Amino acid sequence: MTYELINGNNIAAELYGEIKERINALKSKGFSPCLAFVLLGNDPASEVYVRMKDKKCAELGMGSITFRLPYDTTEEQLLRKIREINADKNIQGMLVQLPLPEHINENRIIDAIDPMKDVDCFHPQNVGRMLIGNPIFLPATPAGIQQMLIRSNIETAGKHVVIVGRSNIVGKPLAAMLMQRGKGADSTVSVVHSMTGRLSDITSQADILVAAVGKPLFIKADMVKEGAVVIDVGTNEIPDPTSPKGKKLVGDVDMESVKDKVSAITPVPGGVGPMTICMLMSNAVTAAEYAFNNQAQK
Repeated sequence: MTYELINGNNIAAELYGEIKERINALKSKGFSPCLAFVLLGNDPASEVYVRMKDKKCAELGMGSITFRLPYDTTEEQLLRKIREINADKNIQGMLVQLPLPEHINENRIIDAIDPMKDVDCFHPQNVGRMLIGNPIFLPATPAGIQQMLIRSNIETAGKHVVIVGRSNIVGKPLAAMLMQRGKGADSTVSVVHSMTGRLSDITSQADILVAAVGKPLFIKADMVKEGAVVIDVGTNEIPDPTSPKGKKLVGDVDMESVKDKVSAITPVPGGVGPMTICMLMSNAVTAAEYAFNNQAQK
């Protein structure tokens, strides 16, 4: 079977064009969108993520501010900084880079963010709005997956989607989104996880299989239905003696094993990954549009 490779870089580029138009529309009205990043300590991975997001803001013509706080910042000090950003009308979106140090209660920090500045869509109010089908923001990775399906003309209505993984960041929100009414949804959704018995019996029924389990090359050919669409959310490093770095990046899906059975599949890298920052930027512009409209009504 010849499969289609779903290119996340190409889809993200198309979306970035649309996002830039939205930013320019706001700027033409004298309104400058701005996104704030809050970063504690100097975790290398967090530093890379924030730099990537900051660079993307600059490319799109959107303002950004990074607040760097010491690793030993107390929970109360971080809450104070969040309250300051909440009150700052020149900043419409906020992202607190996770994970946080162990001495800080992550849930308390997320709860403190103004829901209308919560571009990660982690606040319980935004999660609730998503669940009832009335979202303002959508979580970035699930929204990216949904856009990949829509823009690749992959039908979701009436299809059986199986999601491997039940995280709050991917599995649960994606399940909620795909079962809603509307474009890129209307699916019958199953979620399987570490406690699911006979897991391959369920995954092999999927018209669309989403792997978000965080285990390298976990999905093999016997777990995939003939002609299925496979979305690989995984990003894992494994040893590779042939690489100059001694390692390589792979997904949760064993591409070599499944490629002859699938109709379409996302690569790693270059699949879901580029879509995550893209949808985060879309949320940041949504926050700015909301702030502008709210200001105009006063």
